[in-house]
Amino acid sequence: MVRPGWLTLWLGNKGERLAVRYLKKLGYRILARQSRSRIGEIDIVALDGDTIVFVEVKTRSSQSAGHPSEAITFAKQQQLTRVALAWLKSRGMLERRARFDVIAITWREGTEPVVEHYQSAFEAVGRGQMFS
Repeated sequence: MVRPGWLTLWLGNKGERLAVRYLKKLGYRILARQSRSRIGEIDIVALDGDTIVFVEVKTRSSQSAGHPSEAITFAKQQQLTRVALAWLKSRGMLERRARFDVIAITWREGTEPVVEHYQSAFEAVGRGQMFS
């Protein structure tokens, strides 16, 4: 597995901070950021009304490698589902309504970032179930 360089980590962190500000402006309540477990990481966990939202943020400086949202592969969706289920279970919240959103940010140097928010971007996949 190739580990990202410091520039990639810096851009990703900058994108997550922008995504948090964006979600707060929409009225979401941020419950957690960079929530890590032995299974993996969830970029942002937020509350939209009574729905728990697991948000994956993808930030790119260009679309030369494709649109940021294209990085959310089926395997990534499976991993995010496992991490979200573990997050809900550890807090006794398995009965709560939940969904997965994706925020794709393209941040070209010298320009304002383009933020695209995909609500209910994908359904929970893999073993187990989530309520929606």
